[in-house]
Amino acid sequence: MKTRYYAIIDIGSNTMRLVVYLRDKNGRIKEKENVKVVARLRNYLTAEGILDGQGIRILLKTLHSFQEVTRYYELEETTCVATATVRHAKNQQDILDMVAKETDFTIRVLSDYEEAYLGYLAVTNSMPFQDGITIDIGGGSTELTYFKDRQLQFYHSFPFGALSLKRQFVAGDKPTAEELDQIHTYVYGQLQTLEWLADKQLPVIAIGGSARNVVQIHQEKVGYPLAGLHQYKMKKQDIEDMEAELAPLDFAELQKVDGLSKDRADIILPAMQVFRCLLDIVGTTDFVLSRKGLRDGLLYEVLRRRDQMTLFADVLERSFEELAKDFEIDRAHALERQGTALQLAELVEGLGLAEWNANDKFLVRYAAFVYNIGAYIDTESGNQHTFYLLANRTIDGLLHKDRIILALLASFKNKSFYNRNAEVFRSWFKGEELAHYRLLGAIIKLANSLHATKRNIVAGIELQDEGGDLVLIVTCNKDWQAEKYQVEKQKKHLEKQLRRNIQLVFREDAHSNIS
Repeated sequence: MKTRYYAIIDIGSNTMRLVVYLRDKNGRIKEKENVKVVARLRNYLTAEGILDGQGIRILLKTLHSFQEVTRYYELEETTCVATATVRHAKNQQDILDMVAKETDFTIRVLSDYEEAYLGYLAVTNSMPFQDGITIDIGGGSTELTYFKDRQLQFYHSFPFGALSLKRQFVAGDKPTAEELDQIHTYVYGQLQTLEWLADKQLPVIAIGGSARNVVQIHQEKVGYPLAGLHQYKMKKQDIEDMEAELAPLDFAELQKVDGLSKDRADIILPAMQVFRCLLDIVGTTDFVLSRKGLRDGLLYEVLRRRDQMTLFADVLERSFEELAKDFEIDRAHALERQGTALQLAELVEGLGLAEWNANDKFLVRYAAFVYNIGAYIDTESGNQHTFYLLANRTIDGLLHKDRIILALLASFKNKSFYNRNAEVFRSWFKGEELAHYRLLGAIIKLANSLHATKRNIVAGIELQDEGGDLVLIVTCNKDWQAEKYQVEKQKKHLEKQLRRNIQLVFREDAHSNIS
């Protein structure tokens, strides 16, 4: 597959944005360009529903600026869409004709269903949730969906957004306490009309600039140690606490809040009211950000039409396939190590030395697959690179805490190295959780030693409790001297975690012909 470029232009009510995506030869999608203009077209929609001359001039000027970028690339396809403001404009056809005549672009006006569907599509193809409620607050509309088993069940588009709520209820630069109450009452009443939202007790997955800013503010406030916004999880109480801190600030102070884009200072509080109302009605405390939204959904749609992407595949499996391609993982070897790690974990549990849950086995499976992936950069410091890469790379389908656990397991070198990496995240874990995962890291490291020469010589393993010591019996179908040397050298890490000595027995497989 050759490298291809695709452009998506999103003409929103608050912002206009151009994103150029690169799809590399391995199929991985990356943003090459991301250009944002705060056009606020909704402010130029008259009471009669006409986008006025000033609004049209801003639209055309912005598209001409985007055109300078798109002409630089050899694009496979350019998709230009418009949402609520153009959708509601009574002079819509005049706008479309003018854009087609004066620019390189043809605008496709999205229906409210399409806008909601594309957001849902982006979420279900980049996040681990099987069921959920999505919300995308734009400038002039708010789209909601409910999906179950990753299939869309219901959708609705409300004719209000962060910008239109401000215009309707707020007299000054920022809302007063009374105006916030009015917004809350109005939005709550609107959301209550959707019976399929009530008490679903599912995570609320938020899309769009207002949600991103809420997360950015929170990350700055707590000194969040990880890079990345996608799949960031907050609690309802976090949003309420943030509102209590932001609401008393004057507008100049609000514009200086760390994490808040200056151009959203006047609309962030109305947006937070919408989030709070939705969390109350759904009956959940979980608020999760999807950095992937309408534009990503459009790209998936384009690729599906070109038969270059299968939708609704396993999100996490796709992420790890991308890791394997990017870092040239030997799949056959990684799968052998994965199988041995899972078997060894099962043997340890079988002797009553530990107890694993489904998530533990899930993490062992993936951590063993990418164990010491950082050796791709430098073999001498592979473990260090492994932790940094996995901790800071967005892995679609893996929430942030699980991503850190994955990084700790896949980079396991020894207890001291593990503890140093875990220190900054200690508050994320309860009680003996870190010791629990340290044991899993030692198991994966030993499994890796059993495949030291990458010849996949291990035919089977057994673990026996001989009273005082444990006996690890390894059956091999080829000469095992190199593997034995590495296991002898590395077994101390598992011994320390189990507080038991491990004796090694290597033996020949009955069907092999080892001379």
